[in-house]
Amino acid sequence: MEMIYKSCLALIAALLFYACTEKESSAPFNHPDLSYEGRIVYQTEAAELSWPGTNVSMRFNGTGISAVLQDMDTANYYNVIIDGEVVSKIHTDTLKKSYTLASGLKEGTHTVQLFKRTEWDKGKTLFYGFDVEEGGHILPAPATKVRKMEFYGNSITCGYGNEDFEGKDRWFGYFQNNYMTYGAITARHFNAQYHCIGKSGIGITVSWFPEIMPDIYDRADATDPKSKWDFSSYTPDIVVVNLFQNDSWLVNRPEHASFKQRFGEQAPESNKIIEAYMQFISSLRVKYPKTSIICALGNMDATREGSEWPTYIQSAVNRLNDGKVYTCFFPYKNTRGHPLVNEQQAMATQLISFIEENIEW
Repeated sequence: MEMIYKSCLALIAALLFYACTEKESSAPFNHPDLSYEGRIVYQTEAAELSWPGTNVSMRFNGTGISAVLQDMDTANYYNVIIDGEVVSKIHTDTLKKSYTLASGLKEGTHTVQLFKRTEWDKGKTLFYGFDVEEGGHILPAPATKVRKMEFYGNSITCGYGNEDFEGKDRWFGYFQNNYMTYGAITARHFNAQYHCIGKSGIGITVSWFPEIMPDIYDRADATDPKSKWDFSSYTPDIVVVNLFQNDSWLVNRPEHASFKQRFGEQAPESNKIIEAYMQFISSLRVKYPKTSIICALGNMDATREGSEWPTYIQSAVNRLNDGKVYTCFFPYKNTRGHPLVNEQQAMATQLISFIEENIEW
């Protein structure tokens, strides 16, 4: 009896201690109950969000939530996602300040996610932390998503102009929404972690600017050649590479500075293009020995009827002779500009089916 009595006293004491312990309502950027996705650079006082689709999430009990942010530019936009639903988008400022993400919520448990819609050429954002409204508190993070995906791509993968429904294909961050790209949609379908290593205008052999994907694919900070990503910190189950759209244009532009930088006076022969693609996929294979790699292309005019670019990719994959490297080509959309949200959804539907039919993970 004495042992039972002592056990009851210990249990009561533990419950009283828990009840009296002040529950946290502020979560700084390095709080253990925050969940990040994407390549994040951690500074002394803040997390740096740069790559498209980088995001931070937290569970909380309460009726409202805010975040302290500071942008390095004025072109970035973020989706605010409460309990899995996009409720608003915010335009971040260069002043460090608190942004109300949600208020007036029903009492109880909620999740908040802050998701970067825009790519890194729109600038970096410093995330300092979340603050739960008075009366609420932080909850333990949910179990980490088991599956992991990573996407390497250009404007299609980034979501350039996918919400420019007036058909003007404008480059402004306001019209870009990485959350509604084929990659992000596919990752959500499989409840997978999501990394997007993308930049509008980039290619494997040539880009509309000096850097190509082999130059930046291993960076933590895309703008800093000395900032190297630790590939051991995130090993995806599936990698999707959707590149060559920009190459397909620029190899025919000998007057362009990037053509001269990469090729001199003579456009590359098909074998050189195939070898460059093989080399990039091989670089990923070194980083991820067991990962399934999907070599995709489309849905812009690089996959139009008669295009040689799908053939280049298929030839590269055939030569690699790697049983875990696949091809999946998105049909030419045959509409103006970059793919809109509905066209991104069509790509996601195709990619989801391809994965379900071909890859066990």
